[in-house]
Amino acid sequence: MQIIENMRVFDIRGGGMHPVIVELTTKDGIVGYGEAAVAYGLGAKAAAGMLADLAPSVIGADATYPRAVWHEIYDNSFWTKGGGAIVFAALSAIDQALWDIKGKSLGIPVYELFGAKFDTEIEVYANGWSASHNDVEGWARSAERPLADGYRLLKCYPLAHEVNGVSLRHVQRRQLSDEAFQRAVGRVRMLRKVVGPDIGIMLDLSGGLNNDQLIRFMDVCEELDLIWVEEPFDPFDLKNMQVQAGRWSVPIAAGERAYTRHGFRNLLETGGVDIVMPDVGNCGGIFEFVQIAAMAETYNARVSAHNCASSLLTAASIQVATASAMVMPLEIYPYFSENNSYVQVLENPPEKSIRDGKLTVSTSPGLGADVDLAAISQFLTFDFLRDLG
Repeated sequence: MQIIENMRVFDIRGGGMHPVIVELTTKDGIVGYGEAAVAYGLGAKAAAGMLADLAPSVIGADATYPRAVWHEIYDNSFWTKGGGAIVFAALSAIDQALWDIKGKSLGIPVYELFGAKFDTEIEVYANGWSASHNDVEGWARSAERPLADGYRLLKCYPLAHEVNGVSLRHVQRRQLSDEAFQRAVGRVRMLRKVVGPDIGIMLDLSGGLNNDQLIRFMDVCEELDLIWVEEPFDPFDLKNMQVQAGRWSVPIAAGERAYTRHGFRNLLETGGVDIVMPDVGNCGGIFEFVQIAAMAETYNARVSAHNCASSLLTAASIQVATASAMVMPLEIYPYFSENNSYVQVLENPPEKSIRDGKLTVSTSPGLGADVDLAAISQFLTFDFLRDLG
């Protein structure tokens, strides 16, 4: 048995990111880590608080059986059923840490526990490279940097506008001004000219447009030979996904804001999604991701892991991608770490192994992630110790 005796939560702040990391320690001294993937936007404090609320279900549990602990939490926490990002980010972090412990206790990577290692390398795509420009040409030419760094696949936010010098603010109220709409059209057309015909492009719309603007924009997208258009509709708008299924020749991706196999079943049953994008840090965790990927295969849909948090989440994403069939390239933000206040939570970040747009799959036990306690210790928020009396 691997009884959990200590649980610590770190609410990390730096570089514009706020990853929440949980540390579980067993009676035998095996330590596992997981991340609640709400590292951007709002919700980190809430996720840290949710982890604190779940501590009584984790302390004293047997890490030998992660699925049993998962169901103890899911079936008895009430708000987990039908819940959203915060509760499932916390559950996902706990689940990752449990599988990390299990892999370490057996001396094998987590993917080995699922009887699969589909690749020794994983192709990645670069995101976040276009945020420094708000015009058409400068925005598109920003792609020259990741291309020079060896990336052959690029994702971006053509609808984003600038706030405080950063062009990442999403559309509000489902509409763009005529000027902003034409700028978005100009950006994507210029981007294809800048990168040429052989570079893969993904566009993320973040459910930002009303139907009439979306139809016009998607007509432009069909000219550009895209790998996918992501979240053309609001994540709650499954009916529109169903109604518009097959309207465009461009593959449709969605799912970073869907949770558990139940949420992904609802998404897949619309018939309007070609690529699902579970995040191992909020979809429910390691085994939930693997189940979602297997279910997607029955719908003939592929899987691309959403990944926008710390390097710990990258390590966890590598494990589930390696264990799943029909996976597509993994998301990477290669320039996050350039912010002077960025906190690198790992001593061995997987991103450092990227060469020519691919990273090496670790063979180290567990998640293959060595957490840098010196870097994160100042962010310790909760510390729970089993009452052995």
